[in-house]
Amino acid sequence: MSFKAALFDLDGTLLDTLQDLAVSANTVLTENSMPGHPVDKYRYFVGEGLQVLIERILPEEQRTEQIIKKLAGEFKAVYSQNWKATSGPYDGISEMLNQLETAGIRLAILSNKPDEFTRMCVAEFFPDNQFEPLFGARSGVPKKPDPAGAVEIAALLRLEPAEIAYLGDTATDMQTAVRAGMYPVGALWGFRAAAELEQSGAARLVNSPCEFLELF
Repeated sequence: MSFKAALFDLDGTLLDTLQDLAVSANTVLTENSMPGHPVDKYRYFVGEGLQVLIERILPEEQRTEQIIKKLAGEFKAVYSQNWKATSGPYDGISEMLNQLETAGIRLAILSNKPDEFTRMCVAEFFPDNQFEPLFGARSGVPKKPDPAGAVEIAALLRLEPAEIAYLGDTATDMQTAVRAGMYPVGALWGFRAAAELEQSGAARLVNSPCEFLELF
């Protein structure tokens, strides 16, 4: 294997954002007189975009288009105040990124997090790393596991998808990598378990960022 680029998911892969996401979502629920959820439950609520997150945390009888849209807007307002309260890179991530760049490996990010928040997080936590392209969820572009964003990134990098190793922590990421023709690598320090990653097509599982470096 000779990979020329690394494509990363963001939440649960490069950054541990679970607490801030959960607190923001529970704040919105509480303000709307709805029950919140334990932080650990959010490991399975997040990953497929804001609309899906809101739908999953709502009581079943409240999952109307109008309520989802309202709470999604409220979540953005709350999260814009809380997004870096406790979030930060997982151990070894910054060192891994620096070593990849030193080795001439190109870096890119594809997240289902809203694009503005994706860019805020990267600017805050990885100011010295060059991610090009850097995409969050964008209007008019299908979210993962649709491979459109990943295929677009390969084209912008002028690389074949098979020359790109994709590191993510959910079934959504592994499915995206497989559908795009990239090499799917599951991050075991993230939000989901090994079984989910394997069942979704992970070609390799890594226990730490330094293990990911072994692919290059």
